[in-house]
Amino acid sequence: MWIPRGTLSNWHNVYLHSYANDSQLYVHCQRHNTASTIARLGHYVDDICHWMAADCLQRNPAKTELLCAHNISLLGSHAPVLHLRSDTVTVSDHVRVLGVTFSSDLSLEKHASKMCSASFHWLHQLRRVRKSLDGGSAATLVHAFVTSRIDYCNALYAGAPKMVTDKLQRVLNVAAHVVSDTRKFDRGLTTLLHDELHWLGMPERVTYKLGVMMYRCLHGLAPRYLADQFTPASDVSSRLRLCSANRHQLIVPRCRRNTYGRWAFSIAGPMVWNSLPHELRDPACGFDSFKQFLKTILFSLY
Repeated sequence: MWIPRGTLSNWHNVYLHSYANDSQLYVHCQRHNTASTIARLGHYVDDICHWMAADCLQRNPAKTELLCAHNISLLGSHAPVLHLRSDTVTVSDHVRVLGVTFSSDLSLEKHASKMCSASFHWLHQLRRVRKSLDGGSAATLVHAFVTSRIDYCNALYAGAPKMVTDKLQRVLNVAAHVVSDTRKFDRGLTTLLHDELHWLGMPERVTYKLGVMMYRCLHGLAPRYLADQFTPASDVSSRLRLCSANRHQLIVPRCRRNTYGRWAFSIAGPMVWNSLPHELRDPACGFDSFKQFLKTILFSLY
């Protein structure tokens, strides 16, 4: 479904992201304005339905979900409800957006649990046929069904609690045992992961993904809505004489809440970028060289 970006979104003050057949609408409000804000969102969706009906299109009510990104119990006895003509959409505890499960408390525990459940299912199936596979085939299947799933959108885990990343690390540990055809309590897991398989741990995988995304944003290889979130220190007149301006560092925005504010890409990205060595932040560094040096630096931490 395509949604017009022009006057409708400006009139209702609604932000949106549209993908192939998936569109997300975003509105921000204070806690006491939740009911009126959801009503405004409903009017916007109704206008979209009128526009779609004129073009012989129809919205799918079964795929319409509502998520409030705060504690619903704080809103009182009446939870917000979205009224769309004859349909009523109640608040969900979690929604799935492009394969990522977002909860109302903005934690990633639900998403991590689902990723672990699916990964362990495939690892169990691969373990049953491991004797019939050579090492290369086992590694290919593990990458196809497990590690690719763990690496998908893993930049969202920036700043996540260790409890969440430890769940995914356990998946990587089991995957390493399947590839090497070893057992759970065999010694040398660290050597197996880093030296033999050359795999990064879960926290380092997140740092690597953030670093690569930041390189793309700063070198014109990423969408503008991502690149426009960052401000080089050299572009701020008050910092022209500081060392950060000559070291190709970025301004780290202030956040009101350390629990969730530091999870934002606009904050986590500059923090990772500023922590990299000066050679990697050099604009003359090529993309392939950047990825190779960054991975070398992350492995040196072990």
